Formats: sequence, structure tokens, C-alpha cells
Amino acid sequence: MREEQYHSASHCKYLIQYHIIWCPKFRFSVLQGNVDITLKQILQKICDDYGYKIKALEVMPDHIHIFVDVPQTVAPCDIVRILKSISAIELLKAYPKLKQFYARCGVLWSRGYFVSTVGQISEATVMKSIEEQKKNG
Repeated sequence: MREEQYHSASHCKYLIQYHIIWCPKFRFSVLQGNVDITLKQILQKICDDYGYKIKALEVMPDHIHIFVDVPQTVAPCDIVRILKSISAIELLKAYPKLKQFYARCGVLWSRGYFVSTVGQISEATVMKSIEEQKKNG
């Protein structure tokens, strides 16, 4: 891995990246038309405000994929909470019809989400490296 991909903070070097997926409530296909463009802009602003770097982002009609590089001080559940809560508020503000559509349940996003770490090296490589430390140590 190239050294410049790592971030530096006080007393540490790190690279923390997550692939996150979440869906609208009831997985309805409501993220189409201009809604997807607006949502991408909203998510970009949130990430800029919180110091997350979007590496990839795709809005499908019924779910969102985002790949982010984040500070080492933020838990994945907090990243998801921030992205989902602020984007819901802003998107419902921008699209009153969407707010009306979800008025009965009162929420835009489903409760659940998927999150996975993403790295440049495989689990097997890490395990082999750790095992070799003992031999070479």
C-alpha cells in the first residue's frame, strides 16, 4: 500500500473506510427523478461538514451505496446515524411530496443498514503477516 493513502493523527497512522448501504422505508423506489441528484448533493455536503471523504456513491431507486474514508475517531454506527438523519431531514424539506408519501410512518429511511470495512489488503495477508512477526521477531 502506498504511504500517502494513510492519514496521520496525533500518535497514529490510519486508513478507515466503510461501504454502507441503506434503504427507504418499506424499500419503496422513491429515489428517482431528481431526488437521486439532490440526495447525492446532500450526502456530499454532510460528508464535507463531518470530514468524511466519499470514494464512491450511487443512489438506486430503492437503496443507497456509499463508500467513505473517515476519521479514526468516529464509530461506524455514528457515521450511518449522521448520514441517514441529516439526509432525511434535508430530502424531505426539498421534496414535500416525498414527505407527504411517508407521512403515515413519519420516517424516510428504514431502521436497518449494512456496513462493512474496506481495506487494501486481505484478511489472509494480515493473518500471515502477524504469524510471520513471531518467526522473524
